[in-house]
Amino acid sequence: MNTLSYKIESSSPIVASLPRTNIRNGSMLASRELAVALAAKSITHPPGGVVRVVHVPTG
Repeated sequence: MNTLSYKIESSSPIVASLPRTNIRNGSMLASRELAVALAAKSITHPPGGVVRVVHVPTG
C-alpha cells in the first residue's frame, strides 16, 4: 500500500506534540495506524479543537 490514502485534518491549526514530527492540516499518509497515532498525539491551537483522520478515497 504505497498510496497516500489517509489525511489528517482539523478546522484549527494543528501543533504536533511529538518531537521531530511535522504534522499540519492536510498531511497525507499511507498508513492508517500511523495517521491515527499522529492525530491522537497532536493538539490544536487554540487547544480543544478536533483532529481527525479521513480515508481520502471514501471521504
